[in-house]
Amino acid sequence: MRWWFKLQLYWQILICIAIGVVAGMILGEKASFIQPVGDIFIRLLKMLIVPLTFFTLISGITRMEELRSLRSVGGMTLLYFAATSLAAGTIGMVVALIIRPGKGKEQILEAAQEYTPEEFSFVERIVNSVPENPIEAMARADMLQIIVFSIIVGIGLLALSPQVRELVGLFRSGADLMIKITEFVMKLAPYGILALVANMVATLGGKMMREVFWFVLSDYISMIIILAVVYPVLLIYLGRINPLRFYRHISPAMLVAASTTSSSATLPVSIRVAEKNLGAPEKLYGFTLPLGMTVNMDGMASAIGVVAIFAANLYGKTIDATMMVQIVFLALVLSISTAGIKSSGAVMSMILLQALDMPVELFYVFIAIWPIIDIGHTTCNITGDLCGTAIIGSRLKMIDKEIFDGKNAIAEDIKSTNDRDSSLRSE
Repeated sequence: MRWWFKLQLYWQILICIAIGVVAGMILGEKASFIQPVGDIFIRLLKMLIVPLTFFTLISGITRMEELRSLRSVGGMTLLYFAATSLAAGTIGMVVALIIRPGKGKEQILEAAQEYTPEEFSFVERIVNSVPENPIEAMARADMLQIIVFSIIVGIGLLALSPQVRELVGLFRSGADLMIKITEFVMKLAPYGILALVANMVATLGGKMMREVFWFVLSDYISMIIILAVVYPVLLIYLGRINPLRFYRHISPAMLVAASTTSSSATLPVSIRVAEKNLGAPEKLYGFTLPLGMTVNMDGMASAIGVVAIFAANLYGKTIDATMMVQIVFLALVLSISTAGIKSSGAVMSMILLQALDMPVELFYVFIAIWPIIDIGHTTCNITGDLCGTAIIGSRLKMIDKEIFDGKNAIAEDIKSTNDRDSSLRSE
């Protein structure tokens, strides 16, 4: 079994999904016998929701302390990150509202039969989002109140910096701890997902599969709009930058992002692209890219909008103006607090469901398909970071135009290396 444990987690998950589909078709109703394995996995993930959100959100906010030394760059960077994340969340939500994945399929999920849509009051929802007792909010897992409290704590720590370095370090250590525990739990994901998928196939059949297809389509359409419309418009009108040349320059980073589905693994390539191809100085990309890897995740923000509408449709929940505002807000906040680990976006989708007062059992569908959509998410995230770096550098006149207007230096390096290797082999 050594070969199995040497496989990447996403390969283990994909293999177990395939086994789960076959097992569900063969076992039929008997697939319920392995359901407890999936239930344990879900309970472990629920265990992580509150502390993971609390610590990672505060940790992400406190990492903005570098704004004291980079106020001009920092202020513009944070404005760009917030604006694009809100736009991405809105695009994902609107695309899902148009395509309507899960609409009219309320009976696919048993939980939907027990769910009663609520009437929302915008003012009441805003008032109720502020916790009277944050400890009680954590005990009840009221995610919206926990998120608001975490933001307040993070801002307070920034205001007291650097007097509270030890306390900030404690929260960052807490975030590291929760991420590590999440990694441990995710090692069980293939087996829990196998049980959940087998039961899903046995009970739901092809109807859910069709709705999942529309969900994935909605997600990718929203990301295509961001990559092909939003970023080029920002580059042209805010940065006075040729978008075609920009995309040609950053193509190495996009390819690495798509192949690794890891923002952290792509960071070294992004830094090299920013310096060698975009002509950005270290004092610019040294701030925007590491911070963007932590808090700027437009792909995840758009996915939050799609996930929320898909779940609301399946659970028969009324989608009104109040809920739309709440979805866009959560897209910003949850994308900021998404941990940099495999399938962390799927974990955030469960936090989203809980924040919107919806059953979290739909999570097994998201975790099963996340490796497929995470390719687009990571590519979108990395592109957004480099787009922001280019725009901010251009507006602050920090971009070396001679480098930017030149050739793709990294692509040329790769080509020359390949040519040299071919020459050596021929000799």
